[in-house]
Amino acid sequence: MVRRNDQRRAALVDAAIEVLAREGARGLTFRAVDAEAAVPTGTTSNYFASRDDVLTQAGARVYERLQPDDAMIARRQAAGRDREAYAVLMRELVGRVAGFRTGYLALLELRLEATRRPELRKVLTERVRADVDANVAHHEASGLPGDAMAVKLLMLTLNWLIVEQLTLPDVFSEAEREQLVTAAVERIVAER
Repeated sequence: MVRRNDQRRAALVDAAIEVLAREGARGLTFRAVDAEAAVPTGTTSNYFASRDDVLTQAGARVYERLQPDDAMIARRQAAGRDREAYAVLMRELVGRVAGFRTGYLALLELRLEATRRPELRKVLTERVRADVDANVAHHEASGLPGDAMAVKLLMLTLNWLIVEQLTLPDVFSEAEREQLVTAAVERIVAER
């Protein structure tokens, strides 16, 4: 019988994200999640039917935690509508996502696992597709320059910059990262 205390379940999934980021998918065990969450041994197995269930829940949770807060949304809506304002927003986005280091590293582990686990692949594919669609829709409603293709190209470009920042942080300095984001916006996004 799987338990339904939603707060405990969320804490266990958050602990699983931390384990994934630190130990990789092979290190993700019920016992490791129990230890990370500082709960009695066996707690995770009371909340999740299988390791695959934990992986799938972690995949969905990372995206929940990466969603912008109300303050960021308000800044986006109040920002200018030119490429310079767009670059500021993208630099802020890269900083925010890179700031959730363990979540993004866990997501990379989950993406690798998704190549071997159809259910996880399905969850991540749906989540990423929804994220792409939401970003395109938000962009189109925002009045910012560029089109749907520019949004998708920026997502791909900036995702790899974030991977570089999190896995090999000394390749680019913070100043170089800022310049790269600005250059990506200037070169990919056409003025309206």
